[in-house]
Order: sequence, then structure tokens, then C-alpha cells
Amino acid sequence: MSEPDLSRFNGVEKTAVLLMALGEENAASILKNMEPLEVQDLGLAMSTLQNVTTDELRGVLGAFIQDTQGATAMGINSESYIRDVMSKTLGADKADSLLNRMSMGATGKGLESLKWMDASSVSEMIRNEHPQVIAVVLNFLEDEHAAEVISGFAPRLQTDVILRLASAEGVQSDALIELNNVFDKVASSSGVTSNDVGGVSIAANILNFVQGGADQDILSGIEEVDPDLRQAIEDQMFVFENLVSVDDRGIQAMMQEIPTEKLAIALKSADDEVKEKFIGNMSKRAADMMVEDMEVMPPMKLSEVEVAQKEIIAIAKKLAEQGTIALGGAGGDEYV
Repeated sequence: MSEPDLSRFNGVEKTAVLLMALGEENAASILKNMEPLEVQDLGLAMSTLQNVTTDELRGVLGAFIQDTQGATAMGINSESYIRDVMSKTLGADKADSLLNRMSMGATGKGLESLKWMDASSVSEMIRNEHPQVIAVVLNFLEDEHAAEVISGFAPRLQTDVILRLASAEGVQSDALIELNNVFDKVASSSGVTSNDVGGVSIAANILNFVQGGADQDILSGIEEVDPDLRQAIEDQMFVFENLVSVDDRGIQAMMQEIPTEKLAIALKSADDEVKEKFIGNMSKRAADMMVEDMEVMPPMKLSEVEVAQKEIIAIAKKLAEQGTIALGGAGGDEYV
């Protein structure tokens, strides 16, 4: 029996198919253990899936079984095992942050609850707080969520918050507890004197997702205060044009996760070198279809193209964190 063609599904859509096949209760028990943005992505994928055939369902289930059939519960309590699993799932930085918070024993319910609120509600809730407080709150959100929250602020506040976030070195635990109580009125004790909050890399990651040119406005405002800090942030930002440095194997891995129509939109205003990087890694038929799609595509707002590009950047960074690709162009680790 031939293998079913699953090429029309990206990774998120395959997961959505699997969850729908598991039934409501089982799917819900899995989703409640995921990050808010992951739940949103999967919910959107499930709502847009159409005409999934029996063969496609069989193929998704077969791939899942093949990937997990060697797994056991051996070593599940090993610290190194847990760290390795979380690093592969979340990326090294996020895994370290989560494990550090777990080791502190902090519940973080108040701040964590903000992850489940839409960006406009969070913006409205914290816009009148001190910029340093806002910076701490943004640090607890996913980068993309934080970017949407800060987009709801006035330009001057945007600059002030990012400046404080990039310059932050730490926040006393009693201040974190007090802030946590403001949002959830639940006291907790971390047992430590401070907690790492912010930094240049956090500021850069959030600015990567800020749209509509506001990222450059914020950087310009920071330059007026601290030119060196602006340069440090910019050095750690990753823009769509940087994808030209990814090697061919990495580009091919990315294209397995990127919907074709999304890539066509993103490439519409890209540099010729970036276009060639993607198109050159397609089959002749696929490349011809991509070029034709871009030629017949109606005029689009620059903001729409920017959204597509930033979604692809997010995919690239996720694959880089997993070790599948290297954003510096050296290629990801090889698996045998």
C-alpha cells in the first residue's frame, strides 16, 4: 500500500488532525498543558482544516506512532532528561527560564494568567502602570504576544518600556510577589533574592514581532537616549532578509513548515537575493508556480506582507531553537 501524501499539511496542521482524531476530552487534556500561543495556533488550524481524507488521517496517525513507538517512561524523573526534553520542545533559552522558575517554587499564577488574555486587554490593563512594571509584565509574555501588547501603547511609552526592558538586570523577588498579587491576589514565596527579567535579547525578540514600522520608531527613540544600546538590540534582531544566510538544507526544512500562499506573500516585496534563495530550493514546477502566483497576486498592503514575513521568521527561529536549522548559515545538526 502506498504512503498517503501529507504534503499539504504543515507541522501544526498535522498536530491539529491528530488532536481532532483523539476526541474532545483527550484533545482538551493535551491542550491545557500547552502555551497559550500554541493553543491559539492549533485552534486556528483545527477550524480551517477541510476535507481530511481517511488516507490522510491514517498517514498522520502512522507518522505519530512511528515517532513515538520507541518512547518509554524510563528516566522520566532525571533532571538531565527533563532538561533535554524541554530544550528540544521549547528551545534552550525558554527551557532554562522555565526550569529556573520551577526550581524557585514560584507559582506565578497572576502574571501567568495574562498569557491567556488578548493583547488589547493586557494593553488596556497595564498602560497606566509605571514603565518598569510594564517591562516586567512583557517579560512574562511570549514574544509575539508582548509585541502585540506594546503595539497598543503610545510611541513614547513604547520606547520607554523597551529601553527599560533592554537595560534590566533583575527584579527583587518581593517586588515580583507584589506585582503577582496585583493580578491574582495570591501570595507566593520564591525563596530567592532576585529574578532575571529583561535584557537585550528579550527586547530584540519582542521587537522582531512589532509591526507597521513601530520597531524602527522605537529603536530611533532608544538611540536618542543610548546609541550603544540601540546597536546592541539591533545586532540581536532577526529580519526577513537575514534568511539569505540560511543554508539550502535549512531553507528546505523551513519550506516544509511554511504554507505556500504565505511564502508567496512574504516574497512579494523581498530582495531578489532572498527570493532566489527560496525559489532556487524548489523543484522547477514548484518554482514556476511560485513565480506565477507572485505575478498574478493583486496589490497588497505592506503591513500584510510584513505579517507574513514575521510569521516565517517565527518558524525559522523555532526550527533554530530545535536544532533543525542554523540561522547563521552553517546548517542544523544532522540526524542519522
